[in-house]
Amino acid sequence: MHAQIAIRLVTFIVVSLTMTGQKKLPPKIADADLSPDVRALVEKARKLYIDKLAYFVQNHKPPAFVVSAPGRVNLIGEHTDYTGGFVMPLAIDYSTVIYGTGFLHTGKGAGPTTIRLRMVSDKSPNPDLVEERRLMPDQCPPDENEQRTWVNYVVGVVMQYMPDLPREGAVVDLAFATASNVPLGSGLSSSASLEVAVAIFLECFMHDMAYSSNPDCEKEKERALRCQKAENEWAYSPCGIMDQLASSAAKEGHLTMIDCRSLGITLVPMKEGGTEEDPVIFIANSKVEHSIGDGEYGLRRMQCNEALEGMQQVPLYHVLTLRDATLQDVKDAEEKMSEVAYHRAKHVVTENQRTKEAKIALKMGVWDRVGQLMNESHESLRDDFEVSCEEVDFLVDLAQKYEGVYGSRMTGGGFGGCTVTLVKKSAVEGLKEHLKEEYKAKFNKDPDCFVTHPGPGARVLAIDKDCHAESDFYKK
Repeated sequence: MHAQIAIRLVTFIVVSLTMTGQKKLPPKIADADLSPDVRALVEKARKLYIDKLAYFVQNHKPPAFVVSAPGRVNLIGEHTDYTGGFVMPLAIDYSTVIYGTGFLHTGKGAGPTTIRLRMVSDKSPNPDLVEERRLMPDQCPPDENEQRTWVNYVVGVVMQYMPDLPREGAVVDLAFATASNVPLGSGLSSSASLEVAVAIFLECFMHDMAYSSNPDCEKEKERALRCQKAENEWAYSPCGIMDQLASSAAKEGHLTMIDCRSLGITLVPMKEGGTEEDPVIFIANSKVEHSIGDGEYGLRRMQCNEALEGMQQVPLYHVLTLRDATLQDVKDAEEKMSEVAYHRAKHVVTENQRTKEAKIALKMGVWDRVGQLMNESHESLRDDFEVSCEEVDFLVDLAQKYEGVYGSRMTGGGFGGCTVTLVKKSAVEGLKEHLKEEYKAKFNKDPDCFVTHPGPGARVLAIDKDCHAESDFYKK
């Protein structure tokens, strides 16, 4: 009997990992090759699971799965993804980790298929609260006026996998804890990091049923599309595809050049930090939080649509999307649109061109040109797209004037968040101190500053066969 159980367990793990893109069994937690920051997140998530969930899920059998999905920073190509343009993000060293257990039963029950979730998060306003949801195939998104929480993102993602299950008789039961060091509201895609982590965790338990409703799909891209739809429909956030696809498909040591119309991906290697004169990617967090669910983001999308409609009124037009337009097309249609729409379109078409040029410059190691394109990108985002703010402009201006910096710009949706800077490795510490001192003096805030590098996308980190432990709290 024990041998049969062991065989089924190994088969379960192998099939599950095949679905998540893993080629071999992941190691046990103790043997996993994890950075100190990731290991700290794993231990935090594991402790949350043991303290808050283990007592309630005695019917869950080992192993626990440990998965991770990174945040991202966009080197260049901002506010172009939702118009089918080009972007060039990279996965950063900050991520969301999930530790949890679960099971899938199919074909033996009566009534509609049900997915049961029990979950806790270190980012919840009340980390002691165990959130529980029961989801049915016909579940609808919450009312748009309801307060949005982290649970909306989780539930929205899980619901995208409901079509892979039979409509009746199946039960999926998951219990998991999340821990993240991606700063919220920073423009580093904390929401996409959570969404993609939930997706890859769920896939561990759905085995070969995951993506069965679309068996010919490319899983990294389909995962990203499902997560984007979840954020659009369940969190009412009108994001494009960049964040989720970067988190799902990033590769170590490469930037991810994404054609947001075809979802084609070109991996762009970056030789960084080999010598003191080589560039590294430096992030500064203004500590001004933003949300792309706010009205300004949706307004920019509407203004881009207005510009497109204006260009399509020009006789013999050939512009099907803003992605197809040139700067001359925008100028030819200037009288067909409002002044605001004209400037929005001007940004999009010039940003697409900058992104394509940056790909070539990065491959050739022409860092001065990459930096110049980054500077021009920020100017366009500030003046034509009007999504920057005083604090971010201040950080960018300080960085651009600092010796050893190739270029600097805002990154993310805007109205706060982070800046990204390409800087010589030898100048990093001086730049960090300079930004901190000047920013503190002007705004009385301490910006978080760190160096990152192009890291891997979502993956299964480890398994834990010893997940029966429970907190002494429940034994009293």
